[in-house]
Amino acid sequence: MPSLSEAYRTHPVHVQHKHPDLNSLQELPESYTWTHTNLDDDHTSNNCGESVPVIDLNDPNASKMIGHACKTWGVYQVVNHSIPMKLLHDIQRVGETLFSLPSHQKHKAARSPDGVSGYGLARISCFFPKLMWSEGFTIIGSPLDHFRQLWPQEYHKYCDIVTQYDETMKKLARKLMWLTLDSLGITKEELKWFGSKTCAALQLNSYPTCPDPDRAMGLAAHTDSTLLTILHQNNISGLQVHRKGAGWVTVQPISGGLVVNVGDLLHILSNGSYPSVLHRVMVNRVQQRLSVAYLCGPPPNVEICPHPKLVGPNQPPLYRAVTWNEYLGAKAKHFNKALSTVRLISGLFDVNNNTEQVG
Repeated sequence: MPSLSEAYRTHPVHVQHKHPDLNSLQELPESYTWTHTNLDDDHTSNNCGESVPVIDLNDPNASKMIGHACKTWGVYQVVNHSIPMKLLHDIQRVGETLFSLPSHQKHKAARSPDGVSGYGLARISCFFPKLMWSEGFTIIGSPLDHFRQLWPQEYHKYCDIVTQYDETMKKLARKLMWLTLDSLGITKEELKWFGSKTCAALQLNSYPTCPDPDRAMGLAAHTDSTLLTILHQNNISGLQVHRKGAGWVTVQPISGGLVVNVGDLLHILSNGSYPSVLHRVMVNRVQQRLSVAYLCGPPPNVEICPHPKLVGPNQPPLYRAVTWNEYLGAKAKHFNKALSTVRLISGLFDVNNNTEQVG
């Protein structure tokens, strides 16, 4: 079975720019200056009193609430998720320590042009004429080799935190996925591949303070090519989701809360009833924002298609079967039209398009 790393390497996304030290810049460079013609949408969010649903996982109606949130928002926040606060603080400290390293030190663990793991720009950068005011670090599998380069004397303690976080998030992702499937009327027996065989990646993101935030973009609008993405954000707002009729809605941080995004593969599995959510990240002038995304998907060689329970004479399948490996290739090539490339029925509107990475 191909690994997730191999799936990414099969479909490389080349980002040509070397990352400058954003913390040292006193003015916004032209290469980072977004205008209204190349912004994803209206730069000003329009909250209209809307707020992303918050779901208590101890609530006996959690499955039903998750289903409603997935259908109407494509995103929600969870509390009482059983992830220890200490672990959330520890993984945030890993990000803070990593991104505060000198630029030359971080580049020792830079992601190679055809690589997957390591330090570098967002993979979606190559699809936009301007650069994004952010830096990231991707972890697939063990971070040992890269962490040795970053912290020659202390790499073990940081590796231990990442390993513990990964294992804990895997359990939460499994629980959230089962609740989501239950809301669709699908049982565990009817989706046997989901469980310990799932693949995942960890993405650490930093959005430094910006000298001109109104003309900068932290992370451009995109959807995730996952089943689910679980995001821990520090107490600095910046993540926004797009909702029809409301525009861009800021996902306000909740102490101990985690943001859960519907990804493109769940969009396909649900036959479009749970749309993947378009989201972006804005930056600010006074505070650095940090986030850690757990990107959860199926084994790379498992075909994802609309579940048989969700199709019938009056509900034809909207998408053909596709592996995560194949879909990553569609993302790398077609970016915001990836879902339409696997759509079976023409003339239908995909609720959201776009690509990889989460804020």
